[in-house]
Amino acid sequence: MWIRTETHDDHAAIRELLGEAFAESDGKGRIEQRIVDELRRDGELSLCLVADIDGRIAGVAVFSPVAIEGANAWYGLGPVAVAPRDQGNGVGTALIRAGLAELGDRGAAGCVVLGEPAYYARFGFRNDGELRYADAPPEYFLSLPFKDDGAKGDVRYHPSFSAASH
Repeated sequence: MWIRTETHDDHAAIRELLGEAFAESDGKGRIEQRIVDELRRDGELSLCLVADIDGRIAGVAVFSPVAIEGANAWYGLGPVAVAPRDQGNGVGTALIRAGLAELGDRGAAGCVVLGEPAYYARFGFRNDGELRYADAPPEYFLSLPFKDDGAKGDVRYHPSFSAASH
């Protein structure tokens, strides 16, 4: 498995992967496809890593900037997707670890994620109550500060994450 930055040639495979990975969700993957397409279109896709297995895209992890009043250089993780046949083999873990390391190397202040606390705790994410996302249950909105910049308050994602932006 090779973790690398996406190329233009990967876009169709990423769309297909998002559709497969989220086929059982309410939007059948269309929501995640729209988010990535809109982030890319608006120049807000800060980092998109893919897991390449023998030339096949097996996973993707997307990072984009988030806005927090009084704080700079924070990012949101998501969507993250792994092809159903590759799930449970460490693909998602490798993508997330590589992405967090890259953000840290770029001088990011931290990263937030809306997700399963038990899964994301392995990367150091936790809910400290200091950062909030209005559309999410608080226990599922997690943060990972890379440096103590005192970030507190409401987190705003790119409009593509809003259900209203369909």
